[in-house]
Amino acid sequence: MTIVTPFLRSQSSAERLNAGCFCLSLDRDALFKALEREAGDPAFVKTYMPGREHLFANVSTFIPAAAYAQMEAVVSAIEATVHLPGYRAEVLARAPEIARTDHGPRGMFMGYDFHIEADGPKLIEVNTNAGGAFLNALLLQAQRVCCPEVEGNRETLLGDAFAPAVIAMFREEWRRQRGDAPLGRVAIVDDNPGGQYLYPEFLLAQRMLLKAGIDAVIVDGGSLRYEGRRLLADGKAVDFVYNRLVDFSFAESRHAALNAAYAEGAVVVSPNPHAHALFADKRNLTLFSDPAKLAEWGSPAPMLDALAGVPRTIEVTNENADELWKSRKQWFFKPVSGYGGKAVYRGDKLTRGVWADILGGGYVAQALAVPGSRIIRHEGVEAAYKMDTRLYTYTGRTLIAAARLYQGQTTNFRTAGGGFAPLYIV
Repeated sequence: MTIVTPFLRSQSSAERLNAGCFCLSLDRDALFKALEREAGDPAFVKTYMPGREHLFANVSTFIPAAAYAQMEAVVSAIEATVHLPGYRAEVLARAPEIARTDHGPRGMFMGYDFHIEADGPKLIEVNTNAGGAFLNALLLQAQRVCCPEVEGNRETLLGDAFAPAVIAMFREEWRRQRGDAPLGRVAIVDDNPGGQYLYPEFLLAQRMLLKAGIDAVIVDGGSLRYEGRRLLADGKAVDFVYNRLVDFSFAESRHAALNAAYAEGAVVVSPNPHAHALFADKRNLTLFSDPAKLAEWGSPAPMLDALAGVPRTIEVTNENADELWKSRKQWFFKPVSGYGGKAVYRGDKLTRGVWADILGGGYVAQALAVPGSRIIRHEGVEAAYKMDTRLYTYTGRTLIAAARLYQGQTTNFRTAGGGFAPLYIV
């Protein structure tokens, strides 16, 4: 798998560039042409970009090379940790029954989200159905030479490497469960996919598969049927599900067909409930940030050093409630089953009413890791935007890296001037 992250040859600091590089690097016309070309639809932008004005930022972002290396080290350490027998036993014991069977696939488009602090990157979350990779691949190719540090580095942008890497990933996930059998029909599955904010990338994914000779459809998860040990979409068999659902264990009644087909191994699903249980259940952050337990399970010293980049995380219980309330400004509270920044709270923003809801169960408290900062001049006004960085990976190897710029408590793609931004390594 090819690593497709662009690098800069520069002595300037990432912090200086994030604070003082105001030029607009995005060639939006080139991006829109690329979207229409890759989607095979000349009306793609006119149809799907209205209402998504803040999907792409106009500027680039920068991180130190050392921080990027640390991020990849954290990813490698977590990928190794999930294979430790002690870790797997503890995690799978609390997982839903459907997640305990390993059918083979490892999980496509893993998303490792970081905040870059002065002492290095801090992993804030792991996602098994991270969105945006297809969009960021085209965003990288639509950048102008802007700040001098970018000069001479355009050839290290994405080029044609992304599509072959993605198709190879689909085929490898299929092979892990089906061996040498031919890959047939792929269904890109979400609830009400046409109403999803990232629906445009479903279309890009479908088009990429079709161009590779793989039949692909976009399907509402509730419309699937399971008959005669075959998962059906519009009456036709589905061999592979590219899963974008946030019902991570297929527990909702509308996903009963997918639940049954997956449980019986009748369809290949990636990412799947097993991968979510091993990687993305937020209670796992309590284990990744517990060096004593990791050492007990046999984690070697280099893994423990890398996992120091995971902020301390603990489950919220009635027993530690008073202590957590008193120190709430030091914590970020996240629902175990949450996704996309929903129902998450900074401790310094908590009210007593919200705290009562948190104590109702199903939350973890993570030591506060402050987002990075990117100063943007938007409509003539300079303002600080928060910056998350994400590595999209497969089996621990980076497919693409990106940043998300926003204001407010969580990434929301509603901030004027914000959105996905290319990430350069200084």
